[in-house]
Formats: sequence, C-alpha cells, structure tokens
Amino acid sequence: MSASTIGTFETAHSDAVHDCAYDYYGRRVATCSSDRTIKIFDVSQPISSTADDGPSATGAGTNATLNGTSVNGVVGTPSAVIVGHDGPVWSARWAHPKFGTLLASASFDHHVMIHKEVEPNSFVCAYKSPMGTHDGSVNACAWAPHEYGAKLASASSDGSISIISYNGASGSWSVEKIDHAHAIGCTGVSWAPAAMPGSLVNARSGGVTTVDAKRLVTCGCDNLVKIWRFDESQNVWGCEATLNAHTDWVRDVAWSENLGLPMNTIASAGQDGKVFIWTQSEPRGVWQSRLLHEFGAPVWRVSWSTMGNILAVSDGNNTVTVWKESIDGSWNQISAA
Repeated sequence: MSASTIGTFETAHSDAVHDCAYDYYGRRVATCSSDRTIKIFDVSQPISSTADDGPSATGAGTNATLNGTSVNGVVGTPSAVIVGHDGPVWSARWAHPKFGTLLASASFDHHVMIHKEVEPNSFVCAYKSPMGTHDGSVNACAWAPHEYGAKLASASSDGSISIISYNGASGSWSVEKIDHAHAIGCTGVSWAPAAMPGSLVNARSGGVTTVDAKRLVTCGCDNLVKIWRFDESQNVWGCEATLNAHTDWVRDVAWSENLGLPMNTIASAGQDGKVFIWTQSEPRGVWQSRLLHEFGAPVWRVSWSTMGNILAVSDGNNTVTVWKESIDGSWNQISAA
C-alpha cells in the first residue's frame, strides 16, 4: 500500500497556518493561522479519485496539503472566514455532527472558542472560555468521543487542562480543570476511544459492547506523556500513568481508535525529533514504548487515520510522512510530502 498527495490549495491566510482538519464527512477543511482567523473550505475532488481512510489534513506554510491514495487534484473552495481570537490560532477541531456543526479553536490569547454554524457558511460564537480559565496560551483542543456528550478538552501553557461540557437541559457550557497537569506547560491533548478495549472480541462471543471510562492523554514541556482517568464516583480526574521516553518537550499526542480491539495505542511527537508508539495490551496494564523514527528535526504533529492503523507525522523539515504498521509490528513509511 502507498499514499500520495492528492492536492494542495492556497488558503490565502496572511501568516503561517498552524493546523487544519477535515470535518466528520471529509467534505470541509478548517484551517487556522497566526493571522488570527479560521477559514473553512469546501473540498472536492474528481469522481475518479478514491480517498483512503488516511489521517486528517496537515498544515504547513500558507498552504493546505491533503493525503490520500489518488494523484488527482482536489479543489478547496473558500466558504467562510471565522474571527474572534486576539492572537494566533493554534488548533481547530470539528465536533461530531450529532451536536450540529460546531468548530472549536484554541489560541495564544488564552481562550477557547466554540463556533456554531447557524446558516450555511455562517458561524457565530456559541462559547468563549471565561477570562481566567487559562493564564497562558491554549495550545491544543480535542473533542471527546460523541458517546460522552459534547465535551472539549484543551491544553494550556499554564500547565492545566480544561474540560468544557455542554448541558443540554440548561443549554449552557461548564468548565472543569486539571491543574498542574504538566510543569512549565501543556502542549497537547487527545481522548481515548469510547469503546472499551476488547469489547469487539467480547461482542463476537455474545457480549455487549461497552463504553469505557473517560480517559485523556496529555503531553507537555516536562518531557512527559500522562494518562488521565475520570473517576465517576469521586467526580475527579486522576493521573493513571506517566510515560517517559522523550528527552525534550513533547509537542503532540494522539490516541488511536481501537475499534473494540484488545489494545490501546498512543503516538507522541517530541522536540527531540522522535516519535514513539505506546501500547497497552490489557486494562491498566503497563505501557510499552517503541521508537517509530528519528526525524532529525522537531516533530510538530501526529494524526491517526479513522481506522487507527495509519499515522501521519509533520516535522521541522517541512515534511509530512505517513506510516503503516506491518503484521510483524514494525512501522514502515508509505508516503512523504
């Protein structure tokens, strides 16, 4: 199997693009930039093109690059520009469509915003984190699996994690915090899949697929990756595991979909130029690390495919590489752009 770039389109951002992401259906891309804006593009491609289950789009410079199996061109048609942040926008993420068309953004201005599409290509601010929620840049945000409701986790340079939840009965948003999650600052956050590892195997034996406890993985400037679990009985988040392999800031983390299979998998990317694959073979078991590759430059982002078997990596060499796990457990590069 191989992957290739299927197109690059100009975003017309006036400064660097830091992030871009497909929506749930893969028909729209949101980009965010140091120019303080978020832009929405309708993405189309020729009928002869076939998209794979590859990772989300990855931003670099002022262009957006899309990865897939076809070499045919794509067209990114600008459809909306979202403003509201007072600083560079580092991250943009779409919510599951069951909650409507919601787009979250995280910015250097210390705020998280949730933008709602009220008419086609018309977005309004549905939520902005109150002043003081974070005392530093908000570097990343991630929506929880839809089974948990409309929940958004955000990672900040003040060292804390915030979890923003929507209450359908009251129509309001509330915030809870994990303070002092990482010394110096927190740089990335990702949710564990809702399906309990091994639930697919159990379902085949006549069992019922169950939803696992809420878990997060975070990373920070303390060179660490941490796993957090929500205790429903105590209504509090607690650190379940601390993973130590990087020798410099950990820039990003991503928890892979497990599709109910009996294993948890996390990718972490570091300023040290390394990407590690972390695996846990049983609930609350030991996490094992495996070096994916040394890239020779800081690694900025990692992103899993929808199926959880392909990993995209963007690094300081201005390169996006795509990796796939072999049957023997080794990881092979299948694309570079």
